[in-house]
Amino acid sequence: MAKYRLVLLRHGEGAWNKENRFCSWVDQKLSSDGIKEAQNCGKHLKALGFEFDLVFTSVLSRSIQTAWLILEEMGQEWVPIQSSWRLNERHYGALIGLNRAEMALNHGEEQVKIWRRSYDVTPPPIAESHPYYEEIYNDRRYKCSDVSQDNLPKAESLKDVLDRLLPYWNEKIVPELKSGKMILISAHGNSSRALLKHLEGISDEDIINVTLPTGVPILLELDENLHPLGPHQFLGDQEAIQAAIKKVEDQGKVKSAEKKWWKSC
Repeated sequence: MAKYRLVLLRHGEGAWNKENRFCSWVDQKLSSDGIKEAQNCGKHLKALGFEFDLVFTSVLSRSIQTAWLILEEMGQEWVPIQSSWRLNERHYGALIGLNRAEMALNHGEEQVKIWRRSYDVTPPPIAESHPYYEEIYNDRRYKCSDVSQDNLPKAESLKDVLDRLLPYWNEKIVPELKSGKMILISAHGNSSRALLKHLEGISDEDIINVTLPTGVPILLELDENLHPLGPHQFLGDQEAIQAAIKKVEDQGKVKSAEKKWWKSC
């Protein structure tokens, strides 16, 4: 019997997810498909009888918008939401804005997979000349963070994401969970992967194979020590979820038409 239950999810599809670009800390709203994903997630959680007491999000709009839409579908708009940069997506540094499939063509699919999925490999840092540098570092949402803007990351590995996420998990989320509250975390692909790695003890080598689709709720059932009673569970149509996972994995691969053209050269 689970002592605590927690629902975690990656936000619905964003505009740059649809364009297959590294979005990272650039603030993007949900795409039309992403809005539907969040609404469907809310409907499914309502049908399963979930009642949330508190929601945690990052400070990025796609994370917050997903939480709003889920709560609206569930008729639980009144549930408090707390937001922190520590739940933000991984900072992809100089890769921000680049197309994953084009990078796979130029650098190889394996290198792109390492940049996207490995545990301790950090991409090149973002430079002040980067087209999105000013947009990110002059954003006033980070003036409210618990670190100075000068100390915000310029690039991160998944290990770095876990390092900045754990204090928030331990100091803010865990006490609420242990008080008996039902928690929803609406986060991002990599902040969610980092938390799963921590809770489930996934090895540094195996985490590269953990892929999370957008807008799919994940149920974690934990004992009194916050150890999982079993592997995380994707809630929903399992066949559709596996297809969504494959879609995410394929984002870092060369498109078939480009691959044929490349081989013909």
